[in-house]
Amino acid sequence: MQPLTMKDFTIRTEKSADYPAVESLVYQAFLIAEQRDGTEQDLVRRLRQSTAFIPELSLVAEHDGSLVGYILLTEVTINGHKALALAPLAVAPAYQRQGIGTALIKRSHLIAQKLGYPCIIVLGSDTYYPRLGYQPAAKYGIKAPFEVPSKYYQVYPLVRNLTEISGTVAYAPEFDLN
Repeated sequence: MQPLTMKDFTIRTEKSADYPAVESLVYQAFLIAEQRDGTEQDLVRRLRQSTAFIPELSLVAEHDGSLVGYILLTEVTINGHKALALAPLAVAPAYQRQGIGTALIKRSHLIAQKLGYPCIIVLGSDTYYPRLGYQPAAKYGIKAPFEVPSKYYQVYPLVRNLTEISGTVAYAPEFDLN
């Protein structure tokens, strides 16, 4: 298969008709992920039904009529301030390392910024996300509500001055962190 370029796929908002394909895509992508629990597709289903769900921030990448990538950003709070959490980002195994995940992240950043959110939190790779501007959340006094090495808990500032937002992140109950 030839590597894809940006003009070979489109990014759009997820539609309800996409739900089964998205859940299958998330399941397949996480089968080969280094960190997984096997229920990532269930998390997507729960988050869609939550008050934290923002339809404009549930995006798919499409190539030749098939979904090849997905990203979901949902609302969290940090010490009373609204912010976003990125979870999950999924790219079909056959399409990984072709820029689809990066394109989904960049598009979600633009939309989130237009919607007025100050930052995006992610629990993820300490080599992948920093390439896209993510930094250790601890640098801003932002903490996870669970134990995790700080290099994996990261933030992407969407505003110039993120200093007034610090504290422990409160996720939607659908994340089932207990």
